[in-house]
Amino acid sequence: MRHSQLKAFHHVAMLGGFSRAAEALHLTQPAISEQVRKLEQEHDVLLFSRDRKRVTLTEPGEQLFLRTKQYFEIEQHIHDYLTENSAAVHGTLRIVADSAHHVTDILRAYRLRYPNVTLSLRVGNTEEILEELRSYNAEIGVAGSPSPGKDMDILDLGATEIIGYASKDLLPVGKTSVTVKELSKLPLIFREQGSKTREKLVQAAAKKKFALYPAIEAEGREAVREVVASGAGIGFVSKAEFVNDERLVPLKIKDLDISMSESLVHLSQRRDVKVIRSFMDCARGLQA
Repeated sequence: MRHSQLKAFHHVAMLGGFSRAAEALHLTQPAISEQVRKLEQEHDVLLFSRDRKRVTLTEPGEQLFLRTKQYFEIEQHIHDYLTENSAAVHGTLRIVADSAHHVTDILRAYRLRYPNVTLSLRVGNTEEILEELRSYNAEIGVAGSPSPGKDMDILDLGATEIIGYASKDLLPVGKTSVTVKELSKLPLIFREQGSKTREKLVQAAAKKKFALYPAIEAEGREAVREVVASGAGIGFVSKAEFVNDERLVPLKIKDLDISMSESLVHLSQRRDVKVIRSFMDCARGLQA
């Protein structure tokens, strides 16, 4: 097994094709194909399923790809270490958040301090966030889980109360709170399975001997808000994440004491990656 073979495999897997990998590595497509073929042949393993239009990773290929992500990141660590005094922070920092609200101030400060870093932000629930971090598909997560796992470093961003919210036309004028008993009889709009807000609400209601079920399940906070705004039911969100919207009214849940904590998380073994270390230092600086 040679470094060149792993590099060829890694770029085909990362870019989704042999021609793209060849272009990125400034090689010919036959050269890339030959490197991957030798890697498969020497180890008697099929890494890609090939057809005329695309290549896809096999199960052994998926497992190897996770390892080459780690391998080439360590190679970058070595390069960064050897050029520590002269190299500016650069590259791409991928963030997956359950809500962008919690990192907007950090993103603004980080962008001003490190203009050579490209920031990528996408949304997911806590379960998806942790999976993306462990698969090396993101560097930073913003998650609602207070204990994401021993393999993660955590920076607490604080906690806020979970509230309900509804269309102005759904409930009587002036109503600003509900009980869990009332919720059990109203149409509820839940996020997908894996949402910590949903999980905390359902568990807290169960302790009061009430079962809460979704009338509608929508994927993502934005989708839930639009469904709620249509008058279809009541949605739930942390108070800090409630967006002022003339169509909606917030509702305190009177007899449930539940809050949503938010944390910045990343894989512990990646804490020395420059973009991760610099982002976490920036976040800590804003808390000081």
